[in-house]
Amino acid sequence: MKAISPYLFFPGNCEEALHFYEHALSGTISSIQRFGDAEMPVEEDYKQKIMHAELSVGDLSLMFSDGAPHKELVKGNTMYLSLEMDSVEEQDQVFERLSDQGSVIMELQDTFWGARFGQVEDRFGIRWMLNIQLST
Repeated sequence: MKAISPYLFFPGNCEEALHFYEHALSGTISSIQRFGDAEMPVEEDYKQKIMHAELSVGDLSLMFSDGAPHKELVKGNTMYLSLEMDSVEEQDQVFERLSDQGSVIMELQDTFWGARFGQVEDRFGIRWMLNIQLST
């Protein structure tokens, strides 16, 4: 594995939280992608919401999102641990192991951002994202 990063989700106020943590942690916002920038249909009022943002704090990276507009955020699903994988084989193995007695949230699949990605909740209720950038 290359890295593990906390992925924080907010109920529509991600931009406010992102700037708060930027100041509180003396970080630097390294990227922001809005739902309107993606190749997916969303309601007009959600297009300016943050689909993905990254905050760099020293060698650490925190990721942020307003979350998918159709998914309600409740305590327990507002943070994932995101694993950046080294190989598809490693991703398959870790995904299978984490989902044992857990539940698959999103099957591993190729994405519009040029990665293979999936989500799982393990048997202890911890939510994981597994990502590997694909060569193009």
